[in-house]
Amino acid sequence: MLIGVNVPNFGPGTSPAVLREWARTVEDLGFDLLMMSDHVVVTPDVAEQYPAPFYDPFTTLAWLAGVTERITLGTTVLIAPYRHPLLVARMAANLAELSGGRLVLGIGIGWARQEFEALGVPFQRRGKLTDELITTVREAWRDEGYRAGHIPIWVGGQSDGALRRTVRLGDAWHPLRQTPDGWRESLARLEEVAAAEERPRPALAPRILLRLTDEPVADRRLGEGTVEQVVADLARLRADGAHAVVLDPFVGDPEETRHPDVLWNALAEVRKELR
Repeated sequence: MLIGVNVPNFGPGTSPAVLREWARTVEDLGFDLLMMSDHVVVTPDVAEQYPAPFYDPFTTLAWLAGVTERITLGTTVLIAPYRHPLLVARMAANLAELSGGRLVLGIGIGWARQEFEALGVPFQRRGKLTDELITTVREAWRDEGYRAGHIPIWVGGQSDGALRRTVRLGDAWHPLRQTPDGWRESLARLEEVAAAEERPRPALAPRILLRLTDEPVADRRLGEGTVEQVVADLARLRADGAHAVVLDPFVGDPEETRHPDVLWNALAEVRKELR
């Protein structure tokens, strides 16, 4: 099972130097994936959770490809309706080629209504636009001019629509920050959808929180609690057949980005236990 890290590409403590150090730290610790999120316009609803500066994932990952050697790069998740499908196809294909094939394209439908309005994209059509983007991107990649190779597409979300999208169009299912019960329930629904569609269940690639505590946590999300609880969560996900798990050390306060060493220490502690 691959283990990755969601690197904060936003917030008051984020800068090119910090992002470079994030990449080197995550790769040196032996993680398999380095992923980052996406917003185009930092509208008030976005800024409340992910304030500026917000570094574009394609631009930043292309730059970090040059300061890393082994680690796979990815988006968790690119908001599909914000860009023309052929632009996404070209940018992803270029990034995959420039990085030596080290790209995973995580895709989601988005949630920030004000950002959709600022971009002139109809919020109510975001699911359909996402389906169209995935289909168009795959068609474009079959053109030799894109030189895309095989770029895995991970589909985010746990709604019924997201599960159908994953089964029909995705390589892997990429839900975010679930509880243990929520994970089991959503996984059962995914299997039901796959059976109804008469298709194989996609690979599993959840993104879970990483919040270490000194004492065990009872009512929690996956990845929350003592290091022993977190390692047990990873073992459970592996037993469920997860192909990859992305750890998200950003708990929710933008001030956390000013202290990346705290997040690096948590990642190092988990990595040590996994070894």
